[in-house]
Amino acid sequence: MSAITTKFVTDHKLTNKTSLKELNQYALKILGLLTTGTLLVDKEKRRQARNRLQKGYEFSKEQAFVLISHERIGQSKSQVTSKEGGDVNICLVSDTTLGGETIKQTAQRIMKDKLSEKDVKAISRTLVETSSDAVVALSRLSRLRRELRPLNASEKIISATLNPEVTRLSNKVQKERSEQRENEGIDFPDHFLLESVKEKLDEYDVSNIPDKQALADVMIMLCIRPAEIKNLRISNGAVTGYAKNRGQQDIPRVFRSLEKNEKRAKQLLTWIQDNICSGQLKDPGKLGSTYLSTFLKKDEFIPESGEPLLPSSLRKLGAVFTSVAHGPKNASKANTYASEALRQSPDNHASPSKRYTIVNMRKRGEPYNQARPFCIFDEN
Repeated sequence: MSAITTKFVTDHKLTNKTSLKELNQYALKILGLLTTGTLLVDKEKRRQARNRLQKGYEFSKEQAFVLISHERIGQSKSQVTSKEGGDVNICLVSDTTLGGETIKQTAQRIMKDKLSEKDVKAISRTLVETSSDAVVALSRLSRLRRELRPLNASEKIISATLNPEVTRLSNKVQKERSEQRENEGIDFPDHFLLESVKEKLDEYDVSNIPDKQALADVMIMLCIRPAEIKNLRISNGAVTGYAKNRGQQDIPRVFRSLEKNEKRAKQLLTWIQDNICSGQLKDPGKLGSTYLSTFLKKDEFIPESGEPLLPSSLRKLGAVFTSVAHGPKNASKANTYASEALRQSPDNHASPSKRYTIVNMRKRGEPYNQARPFCIFDEN
């Protein structure tokens, strides 16, 4: 998509100084070039093209979205045409972005109404075609299968939710994103600098009600997944309740945290957990929750790259910050600290660096263009 975008920008002499009104005049023309495949593929093309505009030509986020919109040409928001004929009513799954509850209800409806394989395929296709990308689409289909199995759905109904093309495309997208992270790393705003997070963790008063910022900081402190928030436990130098490898034995892992004092780390974790249980904080680990991701998309948290942090980004920041805070003397020790912070299985000897420590580190006051992928800093 970079080649199409580059040619279009060059041919029409567009720059980041071009007005929004003028960019809007070219929107249909460039959408025509990017609308050539299935809905899911076209969404990915538009996403890549917007990234190219922002990173390659320094367009603002607003300029990129004016020129290349969310919707493709001719796509109805109310219905999706089935390849088998007829229109699929999206109201069946219109609220899937709100979480697992709606997908659970859809699974219950499939069983209650004894829907056919054809109907289930149509619902699955709607889930795919209303997803933002292939990764989200595959996640939705997987959740639908998880909800159907306890309801004793037949293998034919389960198989109707399988989509090999979505699986292939999702794997491709994730591989591309992984390679891109290795080359570019995660940018983050000043509010999430190592120094800033450490200062806030020291200042939090656990007698007060925590806000979303406190939740995010504690997640960074413990390299925590949203699904681990309510179940993680710290005791006697060990951590249990991690979400990875569900269903397997919950083997205690060594305590390694940005907050080195175990008593204080446990206090902050319990503070967050108690307020989630009381309803003062929403549970970001609930399936489909957008509570935390919406908070991270606030304007003041958007780095210069234009790419907002994700809940998963907090865990990656935590792995790097924890490793740096413990002062490793060499790269091997840095990877050991990162692995322990991530509570990686001791049987897994692979370095976590490529997946979890590609973070563009910078100090307070240091501009974005001087940031560099995670490396071991000396005392200075």
